[in-house]
Amino acid sequence: MTAFLPLLSGLGTGLALIVAIGVQNTYLLRLAVSARLRVVTAAVVVCAVSDGVLILAGVLGVGVVVERFPVAIVVIRFVGAAFLLTYGVLAARRALRPSGDAMRVEQDAHDDGAPAVGMPAGASAGVAMTAHPTTAAGRTRTAPPGIVPTMRAAVLTMLVFTWANPHVYLDTLVFLGSVANQQGVDDRWPWTIGAVLASCLWFGALGFGGRLLRPLFARPLTWRVFDGLVAVVMLGFGAALALGA
Repeated sequence: MTAFLPLLSGLGTGLALIVAIGVQNTYLLRLAVSARLRVVTAAVVVCAVSDGVLILAGVLGVGVVVERFPVAIVVIRFVGAAFLLTYGVLAARRALRPSGDAMRVEQDAHDDGAPAVGMPAGASAGVAMTAHPTTAAGRTRTAPPGIVPTMRAAVLTMLVFTWANPHVYLDTLVFLGSVANQQGVDDRWPWTIGAVLASCLWFGALGFGGRLLRPLFARPLTWRVFDGLVAVVMLGFGAALALGA
């Protein structure tokens, strides 16, 4: 019982910090409604493990190093800003000029039965493609026009969104690390476990729970609206980083 209260405190603090509209969450939701289950799982693992590593590093005192070398944060800030602005422009282009090609959902024999989104013929390499427009049950579902990332592309993009964001270092290494170390010798590690658990629960719920929204995203208009929101989020965060906000 003694360790349970600091664990709950860490869980609540972690959730309060990460449950927000951000680049990481927005991209994970896009994967959840468009990508195969194994791709979503990999993205969830990347997010949760990255947060866990950074939180633990903050508890162990690495956050002090970050504070003493602000130039590192500046470099990360401009790299992240460039990536976010580029992704935001691409999302805006998808929203304003969607492809006319109808994509299809095909049963993935290697998944858990969840549909996977394919690309029409002529798509570039590195994108998941389907050769037939029907599922194993003989049904077809219209999916959004756009590029569905492969496992490698999804993981690399999520790594950039996570590690090229200077705010993640301030939130985890500095803030959560310092708060954890204020809990005292006995409560520090239960609190830390709660904060790490918060990341696992949130990203798991967003990634796997977001798949329930797939019927809604069967309509092309839904994707146009979503890509418009993605563009606003990415461009907004990118501009904020570039301006030092």
